[in-house]
Amino acid sequence: MNPERAVNLDRPLSLEALAAFEVRLDPVLDLGETHWGRRRVINIIGGTFEGPRLSGVILPGGADWQVLHADGMASIDTRYTLHTHDGAHLYLSTNGLRHGPPEVLRRLAAGEQVDPGEYYFRLFCRFETGDERYQWLNRTLAVASAARTAEAVHYEAYTLG
Repeated sequence: MNPERAVNLDRPLSLEALAAFEVRLDPVLDLGETHWGRRRVINIIGGTFEGPRLSGVILPGGADWQVLHADGMASIDTRYTLHTHDGAHLYLSTNGLRHGPPEVLRRLAAGEQVDPGEYYFRLFCRFETGDERYQWLNRTLAVASAARTAEAVHYEAYTLG
């Protein structure tokens, strides 16, 4: 290994619990097949989040601009606004993937309860705010493990340290 290009690994990667999210959703709007895949828009109508350093409500008005691919995988692209318990507003965007066996994905699409262990649903989370109390989120990356129900997405987010 070239010593000039060595990476400092003295500080290993760590995860710290950030918050549990429940994102309530409108029914899927199916825009049809596009050159990217089957485009869907799922409007966000509200929700909550609760954690050791972050809690409050999810405001209505965001959405998931999702693409379903031919192999059944969904590319997730959400943007929405959080209102913290102490009055701050935060912008949150998530990007991720959901995939699994065709039968499991059919059950999810039908609105059935499906054990999240039967499919893969992971998110990358980025925050943005001008509120000084939450400036640390502008410099923090988070990841999440998610589950889809008929009317909501639930996920546990963790900061990367």
